[in-house]
Amino acid sequence: MPVKYIEKILRAKVYDVAVETPLDFVPLLSERFANTVYLKREDLQSVFSFKLRGAYNKMSLLDEASRAKGVIAASAGNHAQGVALSAKKLGIKALIVMPKTTPEIKVKSVKARGAKIVLFGDSYDEAYAHAQELAAEKDMVFIHPYDDPDVIAGQGTVAMEILRQQTGKLDAIFVPVGGGGLIAGIAAYVKFVRPEIKIIGVEPDDADCLNRALKAKHRVIIKQVGLFADGVAVKQIGVEPFRLAQHYVDEVITVNTDEICAAIKDIFDDTRSIAEPAGALAIAGLKKYIEREQITGHTLVAVDSGANINFDRLRYVAERAQVGEHREILLAVTVPETPGSFLKFCKMLGGRSITEFNYRYFDKTLAQVFVGLSSSGLESDRATVIQYLQEQGFPVTDMTANELAKEHVRYMVGGHAPCELNEIIYSLEFPERPGALLRFLTALDGYWNISLFHYRNHGAAFGKVLIGVQIPNSERKAFQQCLDGLGFSYREETENPAYRLFSGGMK
Repeated sequence: MPVKYIEKILRAKVYDVAVETPLDFVPLLSERFANTVYLKREDLQSVFSFKLRGAYNKMSLLDEASRAKGVIAASAGNHAQGVALSAKKLGIKALIVMPKTTPEIKVKSVKARGAKIVLFGDSYDEAYAHAQELAAEKDMVFIHPYDDPDVIAGQGTVAMEILRQQTGKLDAIFVPVGGGGLIAGIAAYVKFVRPEIKIIGVEPDDADCLNRALKAKHRVIIKQVGLFADGVAVKQIGVEPFRLAQHYVDEVITVNTDEICAAIKDIFDDTRSIAEPAGALAIAGLKKYIEREQITGHTLVAVDSGANINFDRLRYVAERAQVGEHREILLAVTVPETPGSFLKFCKMLGGRSITEFNYRYFDKTLAQVFVGLSSSGLESDRATVIQYLQEQGFPVTDMTANELAKEHVRYMVGGHAPCELNEIIYSLEFPERPGALLRFLTALDGYWNISLFHYRNHGAAFGKVLIGVQIPNSERKAFQQCLDGLGFSYREETENPAYRLFSGGMK
């Protein structure tokens, strides 16, 4: 049993800078999955991450000679903020080496706390190697973000709080994993005090260094790690964290980017707070575990490890969250290139909301449409929709799991038509309510041929459509009367240079 770590955790000097964060019951997730789910809110620390616990504990134990040298650290951001805050509190000079890919919000936060910063490399590991060189060159004390017993002990105080806050039934704790310091400290403490509780690590599937190490029974190096969850983008698990994980971690679950984005949304829905991708890992893993094991009535805790996310990343998160929770299906559908075919296609979908619709005229006989559809949240719903469309004579290609389609192609559908189309372009805005898009297409009544169409539901009060329609000059007045009758706001865009340069028909 890890007696050494129990003593270290109990004596850890973290509360000079850290607070005991709440263990919040999350009602929406609990009801949805028929389990009792709690969120350990480490995002509420002053640096919006648990990392200050380990950093301060380590630095508070340095002797005067070591403090006089100053400290240096390598970090993707959260450990850096913990070191910077701790150094300011203890009166120690600090130098932080951060990857060039570190979110700006974390860089600014470290600077604001008085630490000097060096940006180096594209990953944590490159920054780490450079920091080691600088430590030797400048004779500074290196503060490791995870591979140090005192740092691990500091992070272990999270477990001490959880068990104090939840003294009753507790089946599993889900912990995000980067270098392994947090899960090592939590596992060491929990398995000593309440060994029946499962400790489950969660990693991105493109940065799963602990998962691979446990399978191989030795530490492995990942050649290239994904950077979306930058807080856990580590190529190799730490030596000491791996030693502890081998004994005290029950399993590791991996999740993809879409599942992480869906978890960020879940946390927001329940708490109105926004987790960073690494901070939402545990909820993503918890959901996957519940679905895999088909459990109900269990009590589960997920550690929300941080909230340091750049605001502009939220666009990407929102785009991918619906797919991540199986609430959006992305399809490429072939429909006849004839007036009214879009309307027929939409009517067949019944009450199912269309979340995206992209199309550009190219072939005289067949049209390729990129369409997003709302889903019930069940994986089986996608197969049902595809089978139904195919039975109705529409060839379908499933794009829901196609990374190229989600990252790029959905935004590139279109371009110039191969010939002059005699089309008029309109942008329209209408109240975003069920059936609004179908109402619009029904009003056209299949009379005019649609040659360009782009619509994306962004969750706003108003939906926006860009449409190209082939209309003879003699019928343009009738078409405008049709639009006026709908009561939607619209504007002609035929002479807009963006359309002319990138989407207009070829002459």
